[in-house]
Amino acid sequence: MRGVVDPASISTEMIQMLAPDGSFVGDGDFEIDLKEEDLRQIYRHMVLARRADQEGTNLQRQGELGVYTPLLGQEAAQVGSAYALSERDWIFPSYRELAVAMYRGIDPSSVMHLFRGTVHGGDWDAREHRFAYYSVPIATQMLHAVGFARAAQIEKSNIVAITYFGDGATSEGDFHEACNYGGVWKVPVVFFCQNNQYAISVPLSKQTAAPTISAKALGYGMPGYRVDGNDVLAVYAVARETIRRAREGGGPSLIEAVTFRRGPHSTADDPTRYRTKEELAAWEAKDPIARFQTYCKNEGVLDDDFIKSCDDEGAQIATNIRASIVGAGPRPAIDLFNNVYEEMPETLRREYKQYEEEQSAREGDE
Repeated sequence: MRGVVDPASISTEMIQMLAPDGSFVGDGDFEIDLKEEDLRQIYRHMVLARRADQEGTNLQRQGELGVYTPLLGQEAAQVGSAYALSERDWIFPSYRELAVAMYRGIDPSSVMHLFRGTVHGGDWDAREHRFAYYSVPIATQMLHAVGFARAAQIEKSNIVAITYFGDGATSEGDFHEACNYGGVWKVPVVFFCQNNQYAISVPLSKQTAAPTISAKALGYGMPGYRVDGNDVLAVYAVARETIRRAREGGGPSLIEAVTFRRGPHSTADDPTRYRTKEELAAWEAKDPIARFQTYCKNEGVLDDDFIKSCDDEGAQIATNIRASIVGAGPRPAIDLFNNVYEEMPETLRREYKQYEEEQSAREGDE
């Protein structure tokens, strides 16, 4: 029937550069402008992120973190997309983007302190790293990214914003509002969905009736891309194109990186209650690091010495995280006063004075 968009006509194929066995299949619609050193650094960042991530889970299991949100299996989606950004671009994460944070030079210990409760929001300089603080409420960071991108558009700053979210976030109203506003105003933002198949225990089939998440882009007047999220080269190529488009005034894009969360949603979750061993095994066979390592070794880009150096560096990072976290006490209570307002109002000034008096009294009793 004329005028009808038939969901059955929407392709569910994924953009892919590397087959699961590491062989190069390519995609004529996308270019890869990466040198050998780029490939080595992409591999390195994926390995370091995985090791830091594992240490986060270890620390929580040992009672040193209150909770932790693992990214195991999503390294290619995060590193590939981050590598396509310029240093001036801004990142608005959810609560699982440790690999992106580390790529931007953030000490992973700063992220772990958030999960220990020794800091609130994040223990890094957001402006220095152009990496906003973790956002635990689902999809709210998407609105922040759109607002920032709109400001960049008005100022003609040539800055692009990217925001990361999961498949579950596409069921939130904030997702719709962010995409709608971004599409209408053609702001320079990339919406990057890590479709890891489950929103806690709810499978994708119960999140959307659309054939793909990328198909939702149609309703907001922007292109949608469905990419193999375990293929770091494909993710990079697609992210590079959408970032270029946004920077040149073409407006936003929606990327659906199809991947799998191999760990729990958080360490408070038991994934064995809602997914099978067979499903996990199938995705483990598509491991993003193993796939990329095979490709790079076949191309003569990686040797055993470099691989070992990455493993050793990852082990040192884990040691540093543990040294920073274990036994760490709370931040000074004074931060409750110093980090609220640029200029402290009189009501807070009085509470601050009361705090000082009580603190002095306690110290005098010791």
